[in-house]
Amino acid sequence: MEPTRITSRLHLLDHSIGQSYLWRDGDELTLVDAGWAGTADRTAEAIRRAGGDPERLRRIVLTHCHRDHVGAAGELADRYGAEILAHRLDAPVVRGEAPVPEPDLLDWEVPLFQHGLTVPEAPPTRVDREVEDGEELGFGDGAVVVHTPGHTPGSIAVHLPRHGVLFTGDTVASVRGVTFGVFHVDRALAMESMRTLAGLEPSFLCCGHGAPVTEDTAAVLKAAVG
Repeated sequence: MEPTRITSRLHLLDHSIGQSYLWRDGDELTLVDAGWAGTADRTAEAIRRAGGDPERLRRIVLTHCHRDHVGAAGELADRYGAEILAHRLDAPVVRGEAPVPEPDLLDWEVPLFQHGLTVPEAPPTRVDREVEDGEELGFGDGAVVVHTPGHTPGSIAVHLPRHGVLFTGDTVASVRGVTFGVFHVDRALAMESMRTLAGLEPSFLCCGHGAPVTEDTAAVLKAAVG
């Protein structure tokens, strides 16, 4: 897993299905999403290759409860003493106390969804801090939660307004250009959430699937919502 530099403080860690992002505040590190179960060693090595020390991992922010985002969070947090954060509505699913909500799949999404299920199932994972819309997260010079229901009830984006960085989770994808994401529990609500994100006018768009968008980002995102 080779880290991809986005800015001097931000790297992409690609898990092939799904991805996570590493943010640096001096020596202190934050992961947004955690990749598959069983990938903790590879993630730690990618952090080192990005110039960080995994022992300085302070928090893991989960954008939602799906296995390709949650899988390695518990192992990484236990190993390095990090705090795990998730929205209140998805936290019971992350903990294994409630089932993963079933998506409302379009016909063409079905084979993609089945492929996604080849990722190992995430183990029940503790959530140390349940967050809400507008809550400040303690990194990135004022990172805040943006509740983006629709993909799952407790999906969130993470906005770093001082840096123009927006982590969208799976509400938005950037696999073949910037598009509406897939596998939503409530498609109409997810689209409203995407419109909310477009209104933030980010300079750097970091989706759960696809390449980071770093040029004409605000305009591209607005065009994607029509």
